[in-house]
Amino acid sequence: MQVLVRDNNVDQALRVLKKKMQREGIFREMKQRKAYEKPSVRRAREKAEAVRRARKQARKTAIREGLIAAPKPKPRVAGAGRRPGLPTASQAQTNQGQFSAANTPATAA
Repeated sequence: MQVLVRDNNVDQALRVLKKKMQREGIFREMKQRKAYEKPSVRRAREKAEAVRRARKQARKTAIREGLIAAPKPKPRVAGAGRRPGLPTASQAQTNQGQFSAANTPATAA
């Protein structure tokens, strides 16, 4: 696996590497290999994963063919996904007028 570092931006390259590793399933495999897994448990887990994949594929095919309705999209919450401590766009607009020169107290000079 290879990631290019552009303009000495190591943080961005690290994010890209983590995303690639997540897609490949490396983190999941590392977690599974922490402890020994008995062959019978491994077979049961792999069989359950195969059933899950088959059901997902059948569900997607049925949706594509119009046999079942597509799931409703989840409602988006206004503040979800933003970093804590940062004002939203609407908060920034309302705060903009609070710090103008007209609202600051005059100093006696």
